[in-house]
Amino acid sequence: MAGEGDIKAWRRRERERLIAARLAASAEQYARWSGAIEQRLTAFLAISTARTIGLYWPHRAEFDPRPLAERLIAEGWRAALPAIAARNAPLEYRLWQPGMAMSDGLHGIPTPEARQVVLPDLLLVPMVGFDAANYRLGYGGGYFDRTLAAAEPRPVAIGIAFELSRIESIFPGDHDIAMDVVVTEAALQEKPR
Repeated sequence: MAGEGDIKAWRRRERERLIAARLAASAEQYARWSGAIEQRLTAFLAISTARTIGLYWPHRAEFDPRPLAERLIAEGWRAALPAIAARNAPLEYRLWQPGMAMSDGLHGIPTPEARQVVLPDLLLVPMVGFDAANYRLGYGGGYFDRTLAAAEPRPVAIGIAFELSRIESIFPGDHDIAMDVVVTEAALQEKPR
């Protein structure tokens, strides 16, 4: 890629292409892929000492982590959803349970109304695209990168995507933070050392 402007334009086109591919998946494919992702996550979390998990509300045919979260809550975990408290700032994670009062956040994505802020031990992070070095192509707002850069202690970042989102490179910039682990329906990929 030549310059920063070229990379931004390429990322915008890649986002559109990858989201369209995800949206085009049949309900049967989506269910099969999601089931495989959930199995991989369940196995990974079974050996974790974490007890607070940061989730996301699924958007535009992303893997839906809420059924997994409901089971984790029943096992004694705490779950939290991100909220944008201020533009261009880190996300804040608010405790979440199924059935609680929610309000529309940015882009109409629901967030818990109650502002019980926690720092999760690990975060499930949705990805539009990802590469072999576990760098994530998101929606372009930079919220997850800012959150991971600011969090102390830093939670384990688990990127979640379907295999169709795998690309050669996202052409990471200085602000991009690689995921510790990427989980797809086909693999659990740890960050290269």
